[in-house]
Amino acid sequence: MRLVDTHTHAWGHDTAELPWYSADLPPEWEGSYTHADLIADMDAADVDEGVLLPTSIYGRGERANEYTLRAVEAHPDRLWGVGVAKYFGDEAEQRRRVRRVTGHERMLGVRFHACFEYGPTPGEMNREADWVADDALDPLYDELAAQDGAVFVLPKPEQLSLLADVADAHPDVPIVVEHVAWPDEDTSPDEAPWTDFAALAERDNAYVKVSSIPRTSGEHWPYANVEGYVTNLLEWFGPERLMLGSDYPWLDSTATMDECLSWVEEADYLSARDVAYLSYRTFDDLRA
Repeated sequence: MRLVDTHTHAWGHDTAELPWYSADLPPEWEGSYTHADLIADMDAADVDEGVLLPTSIYGRGERANEYTLRAVEAHPDRLWGVGVAKYFGDEAEQRRRVRRVTGHERMLGVRFHACFEYGPTPGEMNREADWVADDALDPLYDELAAQDGAVFVLPKPEQLSLLADVADAHPDVPIVVEHVAWPDEDTSPDEAPWTDFAALAERDNAYVKVSSIPRTSGEHWPYANVEGYVTNLLEWFGPERLMLGSDYPWLDSTATMDECLSWVEEADYLSARDVAYLSYRTFDDLRA
């Protein structure tokens, strides 16, 4: 079965030509993790294609997406990209930034680190930050709709109701929630605010990445204790709006890329159809 890892990262060496904005690296990590390293790990884990998500390493300036573009062009049959930008500004500038990010055919849209205060990255966490729903971003969302781009959002559960408002206001823009809303170890899959996913699922343009599962679990592979999260998402969204992702190498100290993805093979509550959608079919539908 084909496998698409919808949440990966890569970054180059810190050079004068393409310097790091910050050294916000995975735990216990030093130095680069290049697109060649990523491809090697994908090969080892039998991953056919991967989606590169931006980190704070390159900031949000004009060249923030340069390394992602280089990676996509180096591996045009294996990698897709998501970009980042400075989001606020006058309408013309917002639209230009969106076109700049989505101008490459392998770039899928933009990423919002929604659970952080808007400003320099990395910033301070704010579980109730509401900047992604600011009316001042309407031109950005409108241009994403015009360019068939998606929004990839990293929220905390407290922001799920806010994302429902965004999905309502911009029905032509897919809203992809990353890392099952990044629950804490004491977040119950059957209690608010995480259960606000049920209301978000009523919006047809809302999707969820079932990604960074080792972090959600806190246990060893195959992460049996995430069953409640996954079965609830299946009930609310159906497999047609769920996608599998590793978050590699951010979890390198706790899990391999294969472990981040292969847990679905041991989850007897997932049907073959569920696994197919998680593994590639939802991604194919999203980018179509």
